[in-house]
Amino acid sequence: MTTTISYPNAPDLTADDYIAIGLATCFVKEDGEVHQIEVIEPIPSAALEALLKGIPTSYKLAFATTLGNLLDSETLRLPNGFPESAQFGEEFGARAFAAARTYKRRESAKSLIPLGTTYTEFKYSIERKRVLNAARVVTKEDNVKQHSHTHKVL
Repeated sequence: MTTTISYPNAPDLTADDYIAIGLATCFVKEDGEVHQIEVIEPIPSAALEALLKGIPTSYKLAFATTLGNLLDSETLRLPNGFPESAQFGEEFGARAFAAARTYKRRESAKSLIPLGTTYTEFKYSIERKRVLNAARVVTKEDNVKQHSHTHKVL
């Protein structure tokens, strides 16, 4: 049974469409200090398959649900079992729609985490910190020096 609720920004999706979301440990740099935060992010099917193969990740857990349980038009709802302190990731709605489409294309990925269940057996690691607001400043010293004969025709 398909719910007739559709989303204005994603008319091809309904509230019953499958999506996997994860709780990731990320970091924010403020005033020279790094602070740890927990972020809720949608996980596309290809990323979920890679994570289940045992690559190190900042995800503590993944939860399989439907778009309707997370998004009511433009309102985001915190899933049961997620900490109150957790924040939704940047552009969560658009990213959730994109992730849900990946599960529509690859139906077999839905069986990796059955609907309504939580997966916690990730290879959790924060050795490589995910800094969300890191700014890359490119300097002249970053230029790669080339050999003097690189562009000469010999």
